[in-house]
Amino acid sequence: MSKTRNALGARDTFKLANGDDAYYYRLSKLEEDGWTQLSKLPFSIRVLLEAALRKHDGYLVEDKDVRNLSQWAPGCERKEIPFMPARVILQDFTGVPAVVDLAALRNAMVDLGGDPKKVNPMVPVDLVVDHSVQVDFSGRFEDARQRNLDIEYKRNQERYEFLKWGQQNLDNFRAVPPGRGIVHQVNLEWIATVAHPGEEDGKPLYYCDSLVGTDSHTTMINGLGVLGWGVGGIEAEAVMLGQPVYMLMPEVIGFKLTGKLNPGVTATDMTLRIVQMLREKGVVGKFVEFSCNRLKAFVAFQVAC
Repeated sequence: MSKTRNALGARDTFKLANGDDAYYYRLSKLEEDGWTQLSKLPFSIRVLLEAALRKHDGYLVEDKDVRNLSQWAPGCERKEIPFMPARVILQDFTGVPAVVDLAALRNAMVDLGGDPKKVNPMVPVDLVVDHSVQVDFSGRFEDARQRNLDIEYKRNQERYEFLKWGQQNLDNFRAVPPGRGIVHQVNLEWIATVAHPGEEDGKPLYYCDSLVGTDSHTTMINGLGVLGWGVGGIEAEAVMLGQPVYMLMPEVIGFKLTGKLNPGVTATDMTLRIVQMLREKGVVGKFVEFSCNRLKAFVAFQVAC
């Protein structure tokens, strides 16, 4: 099994604000080698391509995977590709079983005479506790929020103690406790990095922030230009253990916004109309890129039904 870093010669350096060098993977190297024409690739495909280029190891990600993505075109054959996201986000219902599996792997390591501390997620994982909220006291109580939170801790004491164990003992794992916000809000306002920091060969490495998540609102993160894709618990756990998510090269639908809203038309009205148009187009499982005169952005959009 080959695990050669920079096999395609795309790694380069840039200067940080403090004067230190940092690595990044340069997509323009593929253009120079005649693999692609970057100006014709949607932004979302470029994010997938950067991840494949950076994770190229000749085993999980091969030359053909990088080449297939680099030659993406509208209507092209939808070949299978590995998606290697930068991180994973979980909510508490689907996240607890994943942490249980990690604990079981640590027990197995002990049984085999190994070091259990070597069993950790391979990518950063954030678990946000937000699906256990119940309202027992309404807003007419001045301390309603604290009362509800106290009851929540009592109801879920065993689970929360277990998650605290994970926070304290697992590398690359953070648990956001109850009462801090809902998962997509926390992801948007606190966790997302846009430019994700890492390390390679003793130097800082920066690359596109991307993620898979088990929350139904995972894809809201695309509003920041961060590629997020909703998956089930098994796929999320595979990524935690260093495996890619295998998917067909996505179709990309462009949506251009022009003009301005008429008086009395709200942003919500516009959003609902856009969703209606996208459903009529049929965009389930596809990426949607929005553009306007002043802004270019992308969103990996998943329609529930």
